[in-house]
Amino acid sequence: MSSEEKRWYIVHTYSGYEEKAKASLEQRVRFMDAADKIFQVVIPTEDEIEIRSGQRRTVTKKVFPGYVLVQMEMDSDSWNVVRNTPGITGFVSSGSKPTPLAEEEVDAILKKMVEGTPQVRVGFRKGESVRVVDGPFTDFVGIVDEISLGKGKVKVLLTLFGRETSVELDFLQVEKL
Repeated sequence: MSSEEKRWYIVHTYSGYEEKAKASLEQRVRFMDAADKIFQVVIPTEDEIEIRSGQRRTVTKKVFPGYVLVQMEMDSDSWNVVRNTPGITGFVSSGSKPTPLAEEEVDAILKKMVEGTPQVRVGFRKGESVRVVDGPFTDFVGIVDEISLGKGKVKVLLTLFGRETSVELDFLQVEKL
């Protein structure tokens, strides 16, 4: 078997049923003795740091909701095993033939899953009003001027002594109004 025949394909699933579709496909591969044609089933995910109610939580998010990656050797038998799996609605294709992903794309997705640093997701954007909930400016209301995801900081324009002043605060010190 040459490595050119072993390619990655994207399959559609019902949104929210990616885990069930993956489990069903892996079970079908075992029962139908297709492990020599279907090698890996992957749901691309990444960790995200979510800040909610002043708490940091790490959550795992699906990179492509409603899609699963399958490494397989494409022929009519393996196509049928995948296509007729409960929860899988079809292959991503151009026309009637499933389109394999480029190796570089798959490598980038898998590398990001393995070594990706969690992205910070904040509940506010530049220009939105926020309330300071911690520190010397508690209960002040201001406008988000700048967000520094790498530093975990936000610059907020607060009115102090009748003048607009830019104050740098931690994400945990502010909440969206």
